[in-house]
Amino acid sequence: MTKLRVGVVGLGGIAQKAWLPVLTQAGDWIFQGAFSPTQAKAQKVCDAYRIPYVSSISELAAQCDAVFVHSATSSHFAVVSELLQAGVNVCVDKPLAENLADAERLVEMAHRQKRTLMVGFNRRFSPLYQDLKAKLATGASLRMDKHRADSVGPNDLRFTLLDDYLHVVDTALWLGGREAQLQSGTLQTNDQGQMLFAEHHFASGNLQITTSMHRRAGSQREWVQAVTDGGLYDVTDMREWREECGSGVVHRPIPGWQSTLEQRGFVGCAHHFLESVANQTVPETAGEQALMAQRVVEKLWRDAMSE
Repeated sequence: MTKLRVGVVGLGGIAQKAWLPVLTQAGDWIFQGAFSPTQAKAQKVCDAYRIPYVSSISELAAQCDAVFVHSATSSHFAVVSELLQAGVNVCVDKPLAENLADAERLVEMAHRQKRTLMVGFNRRFSPLYQDLKAKLATGASLRMDKHRADSVGPNDLRFTLLDDYLHVVDTALWLGGREAQLQSGTLQTNDQGQMLFAEHHFASGNLQITTSMHRRAGSQREWVQAVTDGGLYDVTDMREWREECGSGVVHRPIPGWQSTLEQRGFVGCAHHFLESVANQTVPETAGEQALMAQRVVEKLWRDAMSE
């Protein structure tokens, strides 16, 4: 079987911390190269990972079957559309595009070009979150908190909702497993229009879902708490599992062989995308799934602006 040829656009912090360590461990694929607009900075990263620097997106597209896009959100539409039109399959960081109309256009474009387009919602591939999802068939309540120690600004409310709160909304609604309806919520900003706090309540059948984020909580903690018919579950930072099911408290030990990138879902996400391309199957966050949380967040922002 011919190995997939893989490339990367964008070599900033998230690419270096989360994606390059996975993609450069090529097994069933060949890492062809990477492109980033500022060659002087990009070349240092490429040299560190021993990958070729490619001088343009079009040149990279000509060499690749699949490309991971980690460039700035403002560039997503231009970069992803160029790759799709060149016949390349794409996995892009969330959000798919900086506005909903462009995101929907990209989904349509991928459909026309018969190419795989996936948004890299890594939390859907966290092993502990996947285990928790399997427990929620009889769920009554689910709460997800993802806070920041001190990250108010410098960007405005809309940017922060799409850049960070989107993860909370997507993960919580995916865990819920059914279409959810927004019931109520609050968005608090400072005088500069920067997000301070968000909390929203959704209903998904009998399951009540809460999402919450404070930008100056003094903690980077992320945790999900679930109440089901027969058990209480608590997952902290995608690495600590606690459950109570009538026989005391159980703490699941972290597997010694499991890396942080596996715990946080980056390994599973990358492999899932490449397997979907190789097998010509629909990935977890393609099409409507990729747009679901962005539509919700767009509504939260519009509702806040109309108040």
